[in-house]
Amino acid sequence: MGKVGFGLAVSCAAATCAIAAILVGKRVRSRRKWRRVVGVLRDLEEACETSVGRLRQVVDAMAVEMHAGLASEGGSKLKMLLTFVDKLPNGYSLLKLLVLLVGGFMFSLVCSFPGPSQYLLACSYLLCLWFRFSDLWSYPFDELSNGSERGKYYALDLGGTNFRVLRIQLGGKRSSILSCDVERQPIPQDLMTSTSEDLFDFIASSLKQFVEREAQNSEFSPVKRREFGFTFSFPVKQTSVSSGILIKWTKGFSVKDMVGKDVSECLQHAMTRNGLDMRVAVLVNDTVGTLALGHYNDPDTVAAVIIGTGTNACYLERTDAIIKCQGLLTTSGGMVVNMEWGNFWSSHLPRTSYDIDLDGDSPNPNDQKMISGMYLGDIVRRVILRMSQESDIFGPVSSRLSMPFILSTPSMADMHADESPELMEVARILKEDLQIPDVPLKVRKLVVKVCDVVTRRAARLAAAGIVGILKKIGRDGSGGVASGRSRGSDGKMRRTVVAMDGSLYTRYTMFKEYLHEALCEILGEEVAQYVILKVTEDGSGIGAALLAASHSSHSSSSSSSSSSSSSVVDSQRLP
Repeated sequence: MGKVGFGLAVSCAAATCAIAAILVGKRVRSRRKWRRVVGVLRDLEEACETSVGRLRQVVDAMAVEMHAGLASEGGSKLKMLLTFVDKLPNGYSLLKLLVLLVGGFMFSLVCSFPGPSQYLLACSYLLCLWFRFSDLWSYPFDELSNGSERGKYYALDLGGTNFRVLRIQLGGKRSSILSCDVERQPIPQDLMTSTSEDLFDFIASSLKQFVEREAQNSEFSPVKRREFGFTFSFPVKQTSVSSGILIKWTKGFSVKDMVGKDVSECLQHAMTRNGLDMRVAVLVNDTVGTLALGHYNDPDTVAAVIIGTGTNACYLERTDAIIKCQGLLTTSGGMVVNMEWGNFWSSHLPRTSYDIDLDGDSPNPNDQKMISGMYLGDIVRRVILRMSQESDIFGPVSSRLSMPFILSTPSMADMHADESPELMEVARILKEDLQIPDVPLKVRKLVVKVCDVVTRRAARLAAAGIVGILKKIGRDGSGGVASGRSRGSDGKMRRTVVAMDGSLYTRYTMFKEYLHEALCEILGEEVAQYVILKVTEDGSGIGAALLAASHSSHSSSSSSSSSSSSSVVDSQRLP
C-alpha cells in the first residue's frame, strides 16, 4: 500500500504540475496576445502623434501650398478655385446706424448737463464706440447686397447623402429673413453611380414638386421667373458666378459621364425636361454658402470650414494675391476662394498604414481622409480588424470586419462618448454592427481608446488647417509680412470669425473639444481669444439663397456682370 500510495501521490503531483503548466501556458499565451493587441494600439498612437510642433509644420505647409495654388494653375496640391463671388450679403449696416443713433443720443444726453467731467465722459464713450466698431465702417454700402432684396428665393443643396430644397422669404430689410421652408430627402444609392441625366432629373423633379406645392398655397406671379442658388459641394472649376465644370466626384459619388461638364447646364436641361422654368443665379459649394451666411450675420467672418461627411474650406482673398488670374478679375478688392483642402498633402501629416490602405481602396484616391466624417469610422474598423487578426481577444474574426464602411462614423462617435461603467453602448455596437458578441470590458475600453486616437488626430489636423488659413491672410498674430492685418485701428488684435458647419463639428462633442484645444495650443492663448469659431448652420441652404437674392436679375440695381459692380469685400477690409 505504501508503494501504491506513493505512486498515486506522484501521479497526482504530476497531474497537478501538468494542469498548472497548461494554465500557466494559457496565461502566458493570453498575455502575449494581449501585448500584441496593445502593441497595435501603441503603434497607432505613435503614427497618429500630433504634437504642437508637428501641427505648426502642417500650418506652414498649408500656407505655402495656398500661395502656390494662387500663383498658378496646377502649382499646388490645393486647387484654390475662384468662385467669382465678390459680393457677400451684409446684414450689419443696420447695426452701424444703431450704434451712431445710440452714440449720438448718449452724447447729447450727457452733454446736456454742464461740467468738464460729463463732456470727457461723452467723448470717451463715443471714442470707445468708434474703436469697437471701426472695422464695420470700412465696409462700403453695396447696392447689390445692401439688404434691400425682397421676395422668395430658392436654394438647392447637393453635397452628401441627402438632397435639400429650400425657400426663403426676404422682407427687404437687413437681417430680415421672414420665413424659411426646407425639405430633405435621401439620394437613392443607385443614382450616386448612375448617369448625369438620371441624377439631375431626380433633382429637377424634387424641385418641381416643392415649387408646385408653394403655387397651390400662395399667390405667386408666373411672369416673374424664379431664381435660386445651387449648392453643389464637389470640386468645380468655376467659369462664372453661375456656372462651373465638374473636376471630379467625392463623398461616394461616381457619375462618370458628368466629369468635365457644366453643372448648371446639366441642371438647366433637366429642369427643361421636367417643364420647370427656373434659373441658376449662383453656383456655389457649401463652404461658400456658409461664408455668405456667416458674413451676413457677422462682418468679421473671413473664412468658412465644413467638417461633415466631407471637409472643405473657403476664405476671402485679396485680388492682388491671386496672381494666376491678374488682369482677368475686377477691381472690387477681393474674391472668395474655394480651397478644396481635401487635396492637401504634406510629409508632415501623420499618415498610417490604415490611411494608405483606405486611400488605395477608395474610388477617390488622394483625398484627405484623416478628417472627413465619411472615413473615420472605417479607419477604426480597420484597426479593430488588425487587432482581431493579431489575437483572438474578439473571438473568431467576424466577416463583418472585412466589409468597408460597415462601421459608420456616428456609431464610432457613440462608442467614443459611452461613459457607462460597463460600456454597454460599445458592446451593443460591436454586437449589432460588427457581429462581435461578448467582448470583455477591457477590450471594450481598448476600442474606445482607438476611437479617441483617430478622433483626436482628425480634430487637431482640422485645427491646423484653420490656422493655416489665418496665417495666409495675416490673422494668426505671427508677425509675418501680413501681420498688420491682425490688428485694428486701435492697435489691438482684430476679432476674426470663422463660420463652422458640418455634423462632425456640430454634433461630435469630443471632436469639437479637441479642435478648440489644438487651436489654442497652436495660436497661443493671447491670440486664440480673438479667433471665434462660430457655428453657422444651414449656410449651404440659406447662404446660397441669400447669394441668389444678391445676384438676382430682378434686382433693379443688378448689373449684368461682376466687372461693373462694386463689392462689399472692400480691399481695406479684406484679411
